Amino acid sequence: MSMERPLEGMRIGVVGKGGAGKSNLTVLVASALRRRSYEVCILDADSTNVGLHQALGLNEMPGSLIDYFGGMVFSGGAVSCPVDDPTPLHNAELNLERIPARFYGRNTQGITLLTAGKIGDLGPGAGCDGPINKIARDVQIRRKGITPVTLVDFKAGFEDSARGAVVSLDWILAVVDPTHAAVQMALHMKNMVEQLQAGAPPATEHLEREELRELARTLFREAKIRDVLVVLNRVRDEEMESYLRGELHKGGLTPVAVIHEDPGLTLAWLKGAELDGPALQEAAEVVVTAIEDAARELSGKPVDSGSESRG
Repeated sequence: MSMERPLEGMRIGVVGKGGAGKSNLTVLVASALRRRSYEVCILDADSTNVGLHQALGLNEMPGSLIDYFGGMVFSGGAVSCPVDDPTPLHNAELNLERIPARFYGRNTQGITLLTAGKIGDLGPGAGCDGPINKIARDVQIRRKGITPVTLVDFKAGFEDSARGAVVSLDWILAVVDPTHAAVQMALHMKNMVEQLQAGAPPATEHLEREELRELARTLFREAKIRDVLVVLNRVRDEEMESYLRGELHKGGLTPVAVIHEDPGLTLAWLKGAELDGPALQEAAEVVVTAIEDAARELSGKPVDSGSESRG
């Protein structure tokens, strides 16, 4: 790990309840990472939400990785649900110089976008997005010999995390908007990560073969996730911020940044416009600094005492 760029090669999952602002934060953090000269890839693992490519300034969504890997098992393809089949995805390390260009996009900032897949594209009877979750868990990206920082934008809610996609992440960014559900989800995520770190085994009784049960246990034992970092979003005033901080503190979470309510951001997403603006850039810089500081701290290196801890 380079001390100048301590997040090189890491995988960061962005989670939150529906409408909390996960995709917004994903785009903003990716842009901040690029400004710090990181190679950056976004893996869109939200099976229902669309528009991420537009927020990055791309005209078209890349072809789905579900198609690249031959389709879902439910439709006769090779990609199975990790709950039913924890077996790692075959050939999951993708070199962008060797795969067809239709499966990824790259914007003017140099941010690469890949899309795991969308349920709406798959037709009737293909409503389980477990295989998309396996792609989110297993795919590793390389470009020109470099493993980029990969931001994984998950589907809203807790389901993907419960399926085990977090076992391949280094960090989780939990986006909390001013709702009780968002606070509770962040606290549930913190609790789950603590259980993983304590060696709690996954549920495996439904698996018929012992080798699959042992494989699932191994994946959970080898999980490398470091921590859950919280970003407050759509905060209107100091009273709201103080309340959210207090509720999160009860569960051992301290927000690393605050993004204040911005009608312009909502309008930009509605219109499919590229996200930008000094205030948003500043908030994203605070988020990236917090993750870098945490990475340096865990590596045993001193953290710059002058870094900001909130937006």
